[in-house]
This record gives sequence, structure tokens and C-alpha cells, in this order.
Amino acid sequence: MSTAVVFETHATSEDNEAGLAAGWLPGRLSARGRAQAAELGRRRGVDGIDVVFASDLRRAVETAEIAFGAAGVPILLDWRLRECDYGELNGAPRAVVHGDRARYLDAPYPGGESWRTAVARVDRFVDDVLLRWSGARVLVIGHVATRWAFEQRSHGVALEDLVAEDFVWQPGWVYRVG
Repeated sequence: MSTAVVFETHATSEDNEAGLAAGWLPGRLSARGRAQAAELGRRRGVDGIDVVFASDLRRAVETAEIAFGAAGVPILLDWRLRECDYGELNGAPRAVVHGDRARYLDAPYPGGESWRTAVARVDRFVDDVLLRWSGARVLVIGHVATRWAFEQRSHGVALEDLVAEDFVWQPGWVYRVG
């Protein structure tokens, strides 16, 4: 039996607004991000969500708390949903970190991890979710690496293609996994 996964990115953080790539830094939502998180709760609050999983980085946790904290839906945190670890470049300007992402497809960022390693980490999370939440409607709040794992697993999109594309926000993605 497959599981429906609704993926949402964390809401806009102060780092996003400053043009920084936070990576494994916790980050914090901006005023705009808090409004987006509230809108996420309104948009998905009637969507039949059984459980919310979020990255344990503060910007994702804050998104989940604002969106679903009063909804009575379990919110579970998992470190495997974190963004790619940019190592020494966590918190660096986005243009520096993402200017040549393909370079870090298999080679890790200095002191960090590669995109392929980050996506594999998220994929292990998905394996575990399928053991407990098969047939459920699961909402996941994460980052670019999180979405790429779902794109690769659900649609067979090559990581080489994903690192080459620019991120375009949308109000969620729905995947079938299992």
C-alpha cells in the first residue's frame, strides 16, 4: 500500500531574506515566514493530514508549530529531513553555496556532505515512514534536499537534473511512495 506524502518547504526565514544559505544552521522565520506558516495551516488543515514530520532545524519546526500546533495532528521531528550540510559554508551567501551545486553532487561541501548523501539520508527517513504510516496522508516540512529525495524516489528524476534546476516555490507537492 502506498503512502501519500504532501511536501512543503519551511516558510521564509530571516536567512532567506538576507540571501544566505543556512544549511544546518537553525534559522528563524521572518515576519513574512510566520504569515506563510499560518497560511499553510489554513491551506492544509482540512487536507486529511494524519501526521506532520518536520526537519529538526528551527525554521522548519517553527513552520510546523505555527501551521499545525493547535490542530491536534501529531508533529514529529526528524534530523534526517535537514537540508544538505554545507559544512564550512553553512550561512554563506546563497550565490556562493548554490553557484556550482553540481560540483557537490558527489563530493561533499568542505566539512559537510554531498547532495547525494543528503538525499540518501532523506530516503532512509521515507523507508521508516512507510513501516509505520503506510496508507496514511503524511505532511513533511523540509528543505531542498528533502524535496529532491521525493522527486527522485517518486518520479525517478535524476539528481543530476535536480541540481541543475532553479528552485521555484509552489504551495506544496504531493507524492505517492511505497
